[in-house]
Amino acid sequence: MTPRWPSLLWVVRHGQSAGNVARDQAHAAGALRIALTARDVDVPLSELGRDQATALGKWFARREIRPDVVLASPYLRAQETARLFRAAGGCDPDENICIDERLREKEFGVLDGLTTAGIAEFMPEQAAFRGLLGKFYHRSPGGESWCDVILRLRSLLDTVSLHYGGRPVMIVAHQVVVLCLRYILENLGEAEILAIDRLGDVGNCGVTEYRFDPAAGKDGSLVLAEYNVTAPLEDDHTAVTSAPDAMVAARG
Repeated sequence: MTPRWPSLLWVVRHGQSAGNVARDQAHAAGALRIALTARDVDVPLSELGRDQATALGKWFARREIRPDVVLASPYLRAQETARLFRAAGGCDPDENICIDERLREKEFGVLDGLTTAGIAEFMPEQAAFRGLLGKFYHRSPGGESWCDVILRLRSLLDTVSLHYGGRPVMIVAHQVVVLCLRYILENLGEAEILAIDRLGDVGNCGVTEYRFDPAAGKDGSLVLAEYNVTAPLEDDHTAVTSAPDAMVAARG
């Protein structure tokens, strides 16, 4: 019988994007807005981000098991990461990259492009509301809460278990997606996942790995093997970065 879950599941954050760079510059300058001229979905990788994605692919090319299914967020930075990963030998060169909108970045609505100082300046009521509800439950107008992201990711995992049981699968997405998948797969609570989040940002091209354990639970389950591993970049002497995505206006 085909197992319910993939044999291996890797969840990877995209490489450094031009938005990450712009966000760092905005905060360093004390700016209220992040200087971006494109939609968040269209923000590409930076030059370093391209190097990171290539290093990740080279690292997987040396491994005994590579993914034979690659799912990616529709955002350009995730698609570019997946394509460069494939080109560097991380998976079969003929492997199709499956784009799934449920893997998209958390949507920030009216807070898009604002720094923490910008939110306090232009939307103090949202800053106060977020402080009251906390980042897990707060949903800005036109945006999503972490719970909203988790809801669509539960649907995504249903698809993965239905179509890719017993196969090695890679997901290329975003920081909040990585954390929300941990929340689901490990049956965590709000306090637990926010404690993990406070320990530090997920590295660009950082690898989180789950292995199927047939002895876990009634019918087996995915068990965390490694979290946020940046060895692929370090082995290739590529700089490690972990800034939040540009549109992540406030970390809390």
